[in-house]
Amino acid sequence: MEKLPPIEKIYEAYSALADNRIHMSEASAEVTSSDGSKSYKVAWKDNTYSSTDNATYWQGYAGYPVIGVLILQSKLTVDSAIFTHFSSVNWNSLNKKHKRDYRAALMEVYSEKQLPQDKIDGIEAMTQQVFEQLKQLDLNIVRKLSTASR
Repeated sequence: MEKLPPIEKIYEAYSALADNRIHMSEASAEVTSSDGSKSYKVAWKDNTYSSTDNATYWQGYAGYPVIGVLILQSKLTVDSAIFTHFSSVNWNSLNKKHKRDYRAALMEVYSEKQLPQDKIDGIEAMTQQVFEQLKQLDLNIVRKLSTASR
């Protein structure tokens, strides 16, 4: 992958998975935003992915909708038990509140969920493993997937 996302985007994907906000079809998925106000389309063909979320479209890295799809496709392996710790998180609101300081937003989630430090350490270690897997994937992130063959 040419450009890596901030690691915190993986936690946003966990929330989408915990809340069943990713609806897969054969070559695309619809992903509802954390506040329910938007829906993003992720499309793929082979190892090329596109998504209408801002991070993927404008920043050129895999945003949380793409990461969530990669987890559902088993291209990224993670213990799904981790997802429950991130259910019902309004990342949109938190990211705005913290002026896109994604780490600060994540720290607030840990605080709100009252997770003990040993649990946080385990979650962060697992997420670092997912991030390492993401680094190794041979993916192309594009703004728009060519529809000629679909």
